[in-house]
Amino acid sequence: MFTGIIQTVGTVASIEPRGGDVRLTIGARDLGFDDVAVGDSICVSGVCLTAIALDGAQFAADVSVETLSCTTLGALKIGNGVNLEKPLRLADRLGGHLVAGHVDGVGKVIAVAPDARSQRWTFELPDALARYVAAKGSICIDGVSLTVNEVEHNRFGVNLIPHTIDVTTFRDKRAGDAVNIEVDLIARYVERLRLGEAS
Repeated sequence: MFTGIIQTVGTVASIEPRGGDVRLTIGARDLGFDDVAVGDSICVSGVCLTAIALDGAQFAADVSVETLSCTTLGALKIGNGVNLEKPLRLADRLGGHLVAGHVDGVGKVIAVAPDARSQRWTFELPDALARYVAAKGSICIDGVSLTVNEVEHNRFGVNLIPHTIDVTTFRDKRAGDAVNIEVDLIARYVERLRLGEAS
């Protein structure tokens, strides 16, 4: 479990095909591995991956065919930046919202516009996910916890403050770019409970 508060931006150091899936090595000198062991989870641009090798400056993770096909990780290239977060501990502050690292779908940046010192971003997401997005609710985009400003059909807007842009991969995103989207976990469970009552 994660919070959507990015701890550092790492860099894709290598991409090694292995029997149809991929082993990623991510340079993450500023993440700090003192409290991370092989087998622990690390959130990579919104995707929960298992660290299979660690050293002081980087970690490796295997990415399955399923994950490559339903997230943006399959499009990564060496040198690309990725948002990184270590898992939440029970004593940690929940600065964002509860994030599982299980991507629900791939969305797209539609527009970026200045808004005083901040920026207004508009995203499009798959139609099947639109019902989980609510104004003033939470959403996770590329691992970043954000608050939804408005929703219209399968598009929604958020406001990014300068700090968020500076310390995440949003600084490199442009209109047309694909993003990983995880809808609010609570919305998912509410729907499941509602469907259970209806049946």
